[in-house]
Amino acid sequence: MSKEKGFVTEITPQSEDFSRWYIDVIKKAELMDYSPVRGCIVFRPEGYELWENMQRELDAKFKETGHRNAYFPLFIPESFFQKEKEHVEGFNPELPWVTEAAGEKLEERLAIRPTSETMIGHMYAKWIQSYRDLPVLINQWANVVRWEKRTLPFLRTSEFLWQEGHTAHENEEEARQETMQMLDVYTNFVENFLAIPVIKGEKTPSERFAGAVDTYSIEAMMKDGRAVQAGTSHYLGTKFAVAFDIKYLDRENTLQFCHTTSWGVSTRLIGALIMVHGDDRGLALPPKVAPTQVIMIPIGPAKTRDQVVGRVDELYAELKKAGVRVRVDDRSDVSPGWKFNEYEMRGVPLRLELGPRDMENGVVVLVSRITGEKRIVQQDNLLEEVQRMLDETQTEMYERAKSFRESNSRTVETLDEMKSFLEEQRGFVEAGWCGSEACEKQVKEETGATSRNIPFAPSAQKSTCLVCGDAAKHTVVFARAY
Repeated sequence: MSKEKGFVTEITPQSEDFSRWYIDVIKKAELMDYSPVRGCIVFRPEGYELWENMQRELDAKFKETGHRNAYFPLFIPESFFQKEKEHVEGFNPELPWVTEAAGEKLEERLAIRPTSETMIGHMYAKWIQSYRDLPVLINQWANVVRWEKRTLPFLRTSEFLWQEGHTAHENEEEARQETMQMLDVYTNFVENFLAIPVIKGEKTPSERFAGAVDTYSIEAMMKDGRAVQAGTSHYLGTKFAVAFDIKYLDRENTLQFCHTTSWGVSTRLIGALIMVHGDDRGLALPPKVAPTQVIMIPIGPAKTRDQVVGRVDELYAELKKAGVRVRVDDRSDVSPGWKFNEYEMRGVPLRLELGPRDMENGVVVLVSRITGEKRIVQQDNLLEEVQRMLDETQTEMYERAKSFRESNSRTVETLDEMKSFLEEQRGFVEAGWCGSEACEKQVKEETGATSRNIPFAPSAQKSTCLVCGDAAKHTVVFARAY
């Protein structure tokens, strides 16, 4: 009994302290632990398996669109950053430097990779000579380092894992098509695999990636109303090609600069997943990404244990063979009720219970983590019923998240309206913007909200700027963000 009390402990309610709830959940669900290095975390198996599932799905999508994986060095010469002024200015505050090695001072400082545009640009200049070499479509799975002042596990850490795609093209049209294609890949992945609704749009100039011509993003709302940038895709024009001399002979035998793109998502998606779907009982994981989709728990008195466990093992083998990610918890030293609480806290989408009476009737009990619904289903139809409930859970989680976002979003005409809304509740605000950086800055200073993006499909087109009242050039989504 002492073991039971030690594990299933209370989680801070979201309404009381959302940040504390988040830390409680990721620690109790054993997704991560703190490392001895400030701002860096250890991914425990439960957390890393989430990333593996995301990685597997995304990697398949990248390859379907013609991309191949490669790997580039972690260390980048300082001179590379000096070649693209905007880029180095954007990253300089976050760069850690290696200044000596093997007991000797280095002739040139080496940055620990914050992103790989410069290194990859250098290599592309060597590899690309002719239009026949284009397009170059490469993706890298890697770790990067950005020395953050304020950190939060998964969402903002000094070292994190990600993928970064880097492509080179003959012309602007092809490069822009690539940029939008990858934004669509991210949108479909986050919405259909992670069950998180997102807003697609273009970043304002002040929020663009350092050195990009245009940056596009998908933005997601957390349960505390804050935004998380869930993915970005950048059209870099010829800026990096000029800086790194990435040229090719075109079809008329004339030297041209390549048009390049970059795009990426990171392990911050794990943080977003937790904050979008979790509740006061803990994690709630969409079936498509959950490390364990079904937990099987035998129940009943000790005298029937062997018989029940034997049947559970048979059903387990059937589900496992069909590709369901399933586990059995047949421990006898903790009660079924304790196990129910544990796996609810861990976010397992579906629980299967089997007792002696169920065996007599040829049925099992399936319980949804999301709705709590219990279904008694025939063992002969188990696989079909499990797959149906997992599909229903995936859809239900997306719809709930979308409904939450809609009920916590407002359109406003003025900055005062925006302040009022954000004082009463957190959420997304759609408002008109004249295009002035001064007005955008004033919004941030007075509300703490930043422009998330200029949505491709706003709920309404605004005609006046919320700050100055001049004609609006864009309708913008504003929110406080992680």
